[in-house]
Amino acid sequence: MKAYKNVPEPKFVIAVGDCVLDGGVFKGSYAIMDGIKDKLPVDIWIKGCPPEPIDIISGLLKLFENIEK
Repeated sequence: MKAYKNVPEPKFVIAVGDCVLDGGVFKGSYAIMDGIKDKLPVDIWIKGCPPEPIDIISGLLKLFENIEK
């Protein structure tokens, strides 16, 4: 959280993979903390476990489209 607060504007959070957002298939395990969505505002979520490269590229393009608007 400290790093997020110290990054200058504009800043964007990209969650890559299901595990980052909410723990994915490992949710509830003793080794997994809660996902990032409860701690930071996620701008783009790229689904998958792991996500396909085309999905990562599509997510980044979607972010760029949102920035232009």
